[in-house]
Amino acid sequence: MTLPTRQSQRLAGSGVGFDRQMLDNRRFTASGSGHRESSLSEFRVKISSSGTEFLVKAGESILNAALRQGVMLPYSCKNGTCGSCKGHIETGEVHYPFNPPMALERSDIAAGDTLLCQAEPLEDLVITAREIEAVKDIPVRMLPVRVIDKALLAENVMRLRLRLPSGQRLQFLAGQYIDILLPGNKRRAFSIASAPGLEDEIELHVRHVEGGGFTGWVFDDLKERDILRIEGPLGTFFVRNDQPQRPIIMMGGGTGFAPLKSMMEDLLAHGDTRPVHLFWGARTTAELYLGDLPRQWAAKYEHIQFTPAVSDEAVTSGTGFAGVVHDAVLAEYPDLSQHDVYMSGPPAMIDTAKPAFMEHSLPQNRLFYDSFEFGLDVPVRILAKPH
Repeated sequence: MTLPTRQSQRLAGSGVGFDRQMLDNRRFTASGSGHRESSLSEFRVKISSSGTEFLVKAGESILNAALRQGVMLPYSCKNGTCGSCKGHIETGEVHYPFNPPMALERSDIAAGDTLLCQAEPLEDLVITAREIEAVKDIPVRMLPVRVIDKALLAENVMRLRLRLPSGQRLQFLAGQYIDILLPGNKRRAFSIASAPGLEDEIELHVRHVEGGGFTGWVFDDLKERDILRIEGPLGTFFVRNDQPQRPIIMMGGGTGFAPLKSMMEDLLAHGDTRPVHLFWGARTTAELYLGDLPRQWAAKYEHIQFTPAVSDEAVTSGTGFAGVVHDAVLAEYPDLSQHDVYMSGPPAMIDTAKPAFMEHSLPQNRLFYDSFEFGLDVPVRILAKPH
């Protein structure tokens, strides 16, 4: 028996029509049906519950188009087997250019349900779909990952690139983190440094902490192709879009740059042009381990500024700020009343910056932060360091 290559599904008002050949109780095809292809190069999709609209290119899935334009819809596998991205067609027609999705029963299709990761529009659509408005809408998963690259970015910072299992995706919001699961029910949290658009890999920045057993193992013993177990995404640190007209200040200390990198790359990927000023603090210039990257952002995009801050060495005029990073923010913005502030890094930095920013008129509900707590095996003297 020839496997199906395409399913066509049409909803118009309350009527449902199908152009298909039944192969079994789950698979349908329009092969040989003489279905008329549309000559349009893109189609408009409207989500009825919210009024959100976006354009889908010919040959592009509804889900991929939505994510590309910053419309967050739930998904997991992206290959039609899990059903996480199920939506409902109110009007219009879609087709499945490859194998019909296994996560849809015949009764689902008859009711107008569709899998947005597989469905491609043949005309403008009105659909019902659940939009992700908060992290509570994104499932937390446990997954094995393989180390595919281990690179030293600075003397004390290692970049890990982790590959997810074939066919698996980790949906997350830029700024969130994952836990690495260790023997003895131990775990270590690391922010995701890559943007959500890089779906089959995640990037971590691991700082070697004096006295920290896990980070020592990462630097000395972890090998490429080793397998780790992770759980995520976790955390509520992500860019809010409820007031998109407000300029953003991002402030990171040390590897607190990692989630800010994810946020920035995600904003750029979605064409977001609200003003962003990134401040990155460390003890020395050498510890700004990817310093050229934010400089490139600032040079390329008019709405982005970058200020490095170093506390333990002198800086020449125009190259950065000499001092701790939250002082650099306040030197530039003595009035924070019109800004959103996102900060991530060591607890000492966060705890110092919070009251200082409030004293400079930052509304409490416009301050978002991720405090990098350390494992219980890290000495107290390390926790007290500002960066």
